[in-house]
Amino acid sequence: MPDTVDALGADLERREGPDKVCGIARYAAEYTPPGCAYAWPVAATVARGEVTAVEDRAALAVPGVLAVLTHRNAPRLAKPDDATLAVLQNARVPHRGWYVALVVAESLEAAREGAAAVRVTCAEEPHDVTLRTGHPDAYVPEDTDGTSGEHVRGNAEGAFDAAPVRVDARYRVPPLHNHPMEPHAATAHWQDGRLSVYDSSQGATTVRDVLAGLFELPKEQVTVVSEHVGGGFGSKGTPRPHVVLAAMAARATGRPVKLVLPRRQLASVVGHRAPTLQRVRLGAERDGRLTSVIHEVTAHTSRVKEFMETAAAATRVMYASPHGRTTHHVVPLDVPTPSWMRAPGEAPGMYALESAMDELAVALGIDPVELRLRNDTAAEPDSGLPFSSRHLAECLREGARRFGWTQRDPRPRSRAEGPVLVGSGVAAATYPVVVAPCRASAHACPDGRFVIRVNATDIGTGARTVLAQVAADALRVPVERVQTEIGSSDLPAAPLAGGSSGTASWGWAVHEACTRLAGRLAGQEGQQLPPEGVGATADTAGTADADSDYARHAFGAHFAEVGVDTVTGEVRVRRLLGVYAAGRILNSRTARSQFIGAMTMGLGMALTEGSTVDAAFGDFAECDLASYHVPAHADVPVIEAHWIEEEDPHLNPMGSKGIGEIGIVGTAAAIANAVHHATGVRLRDLPLTPDRVLNNAL
Repeated sequence: MPDTVDALGADLERREGPDKVCGIARYAAEYTPPGCAYAWPVAATVARGEVTAVEDRAALAVPGVLAVLTHRNAPRLAKPDDATLAVLQNARVPHRGWYVALVVAESLEAAREGAAAVRVTCAEEPHDVTLRTGHPDAYVPEDTDGTSGEHVRGNAEGAFDAAPVRVDARYRVPPLHNHPMEPHAATAHWQDGRLSVYDSSQGATTVRDVLAGLFELPKEQVTVVSEHVGGGFGSKGTPRPHVVLAAMAARATGRPVKLVLPRRQLASVVGHRAPTLQRVRLGAERDGRLTSVIHEVTAHTSRVKEFMETAAAATRVMYASPHGRTTHHVVPLDVPTPSWMRAPGEAPGMYALESAMDELAVALGIDPVELRLRNDTAAEPDSGLPFSSRHLAECLREGARRFGWTQRDPRPRSRAEGPVLVGSGVAAATYPVVVAPCRASAHACPDGRFVIRVNATDIGTGARTVLAQVAADALRVPVERVQTEIGSSDLPAAPLAGGSSGTASWGWAVHEACTRLAGRLAGQEGQQLPPEGVGATADTAGTADADSDYARHAFGAHFAEVGVDTVTGEVRVRRLLGVYAAGRILNSRTARSQFIGAMTMGLGMALTEGSTVDAAFGDFAECDLASYHVPAHADVPVIEAHWIEEEDPHLNPMGSKGIGEIGIVGTAAAIANAVHHATGVRLRDLPLTPDRVLNNAL
């Protein structure tokens, strides 16, 4: 790899790639301290109730079993802010799959055998796990951050009723599950009152802080390491029960304890994308200009903790209209607590909005790309703030050019290849620019190296590499001279890898620390560095999180071509193309990888992924990768990801926007719109499985 000073934007390979290929990179479950024991959880088999008895004698008789923890003998925890972490603290069972016991043993096999021998008796209570509109328990959640609740602009209903062209449609997105390749895992060890944990997490600082609170320890007495993480997609964005259970078991037994959650249990304890029932009403003039946009969302949450899938939030950003209303309703049910999943809110919400825009284009007889262009806006409709940069129109035009959109016959069912109907679709995408306060340090060593320290988390996105590029750019040195240390709570505190905010947040602090270091080094030019080197630190609190005079968002356009088999009902994506406006692209190789990965996840959302809540048993029927179908290689065609050059001085020192999630936002809608173009029938419930296609479209 040649030396380069112009590091930002370079096509650099991930630094940790060789370690992952060779098996040197170590994940949370691959740390095995001397004397390490193993744990296996026992999940409740009722949808609601209370534990009345636990019979553990048979489990304790299994050779190698050290302990069986239940609510009666587990270490007591301080009350957590997140009630999903109050595991083994009382007898209540709020949903099926809630942990009611934990078996600790000398080996994984003994722990699993012991868990199977535990007998838990529960007093079962009536339960309700069915989401429906008009549910008597539905309510509008408090709008704490501007994304949920209800937002009203003008007279949306009146303008809709008066509009000459109207669309009124309902869309359904089922529960979706993150299913990272690396299951949630933790290895915990207590020594001299200090807790050390290796955790599969998207943010070790947050996990450290939460564990310190639960076990009533100073933060300095807790270390959490998340050096390598095998995917998370939001499910590892906050601490999950496994890390608390591992720490509890280690304290109770006096041994290091390793806990890897079985994949079949993930659906119940690590979050999921809540199902959404959405109604979108669009009113427009005959020239296609929107006069009213109404987007109503109903989603479920658990009775343990409120979580709202804010699917209407992006609607407040997208298109100009003098009147609008977005409303969220949440229904507490006896279900596991939903949580973040890649592009929470935006992914399901933009599926509904962009499908409705396609329906409006058909009703008007206007090209779908042109309809979106006619409703472009320079200011955010709800807030009235100008966009710091908005190049949606350029994304649409460039995508149409690359995709060959003008060659499309707009008539449904106009193209067939034997029994296969071929169609194409388009959808727009947006995702907010989020930046959080962060700390970082930069150190110049006498041997010419520069060491950057920040508790960033690399969840497979190339954080080590990109942060080295940011540092090299600020220091004006070759990137090969920069070393990055990340993934430990003993490093300068940093926010989690989530909300497409990681690089912007960490990079801002790294850039500031390196800029200060460069200034100090300039003052010592020509002098020998002291043996300990020269360092600088940065803390972006108060700057990175300061209010902005601009609405800051990334934008994109998705194009899809599908083939629909009229015999089998199978939908095959033939082409996916995305064009994005996401500020300055810091590493073209890792950026393209993120865009393609997100688009692949959007393909799964459209065609294969979906879960159902069994009304009788109260659990998710699809709880493993045999029944929950993520896209395989055969499902994924050649995917193209492109971006336009976008300069935005109102973001951060690098001028970058997040790119991890915008790739999923519009993909499902583009595919669904392509299916409509192919078949002439509008399918509004995801996923578009062969049975749905055969029963409704062919």
